[in-house]
Amino acid sequence: MREWGIGMEINAWLPALKQLSELPGPAGREGPVRDWLRQRWKRHVEEWEEDSLGNILCKVGGQGPRVLIAAHMDEIGFIVRYITDSGFILVESAQEPRDVPLDKLYMIGCRAQVIGRGGVVAEGIFAAPAGHVLSQSFVNRTLTYKDFFVDIGANSRKEAEEKGVHIGARVVWYRPLLQMGTRVVGKAMDDRALLGVMDLLLKQLIQRKESLAYEVWFGATVQEENKAHGAYAIGRKREFDLAIPLDVGLVGDIPNISEDDYPARLGGGPILVHRDSVVHYDEGLLWKMADVAEQHHIPYQHGLFSNYGSDGIAFVDSGIRSILVTIPTRYTHTPFEMIELSDIGHTVELLSCFLQQKR
Repeated sequence: MREWGIGMEINAWLPALKQLSELPGPAGREGPVRDWLRQRWKRHVEEWEEDSLGNILCKVGGQGPRVLIAAHMDEIGFIVRYITDSGFILVESAQEPRDVPLDKLYMIGCRAQVIGRGGVVAEGIFAAPAGHVLSQSFVNRTLTYKDFFVDIGANSRKEAEEKGVHIGARVVWYRPLLQMGTRVVGKAMDDRALLGVMDLLLKQLIQRKESLAYEVWFGATVQEENKAHGAYAIGRKREFDLAIPLDVGLVGDIPNISEDDYPARLGGGPILVHRDSVVHYDEGLLWKMADVAEQHHIPYQHGLFSNYGSDGIAFVDSGIRSILVTIPTRYTHTPFEMIELSDIGHTVELLSCFLQQKR
């Protein structure tokens, strides 16, 4: 990559990605992420707005058709539904019905943060019966939200409540960002890695406003993980000529996953998505993005996703031509999502070139 390779510049930026990833921000409680973005972006943009739902919308600059580049602030989370007399915390999903099977969330044993009225009020672990006390019936059945709990080391409900735990408090898993060679592993890469792409992209765009072929806007949305409510609010309120939602992309480059289902891989460049579970993306925009990648020798991949949705549905339903651009990601919707740093750089480069491409 000419501009954003695995070198001193992107490595110097990694502490910012670490901060962004580790912030607690489940659906409806995105405040810490919003505060971080405000501090990083507001002084560099021409207009700044935070709407009543908590979305950020800001004008970067340029002239031409209005394009919105958007990523969501919220992460996978849980919500406290009960505190036992012994101080254990029972939760349910902040995104889905309570009876959704949990085996594939891989949460047992992970660190937990409880978010109360004043922010993070307690830390603990996601736990379930284990080891010698496990019954055969427990081993043989599918886990549900009634089979596990959060243990914060409290001895009673009163002690938990004195810490600030309450019904309706949010819970997220916590894992410090870990760099492994050219890859990073952490929680909330969905969608903090893409907010990170926007953070890097902003530095490029503010230096090149005269060369932009579009009037560029950034959006950071709330509540994507539970039906894209924030994106709907932006799409219905503002008029944009096109939207480029950014999200994590699905790959098949690990054992036990078929490459013919998910042919993309880490390190192969951004994935241009033709269709996900609910939306067909704009063909003209997709091929224009692909042509830009070819012209500038930027690696990219094609994608067709199942069991997947994004803010794109809200923009398409609002009548905005849209293309979904994603970063290849392993182990999505877990506390150990993995990305390749070169894919961040190539995504920044592709978006930068696209936004400067004369029509």
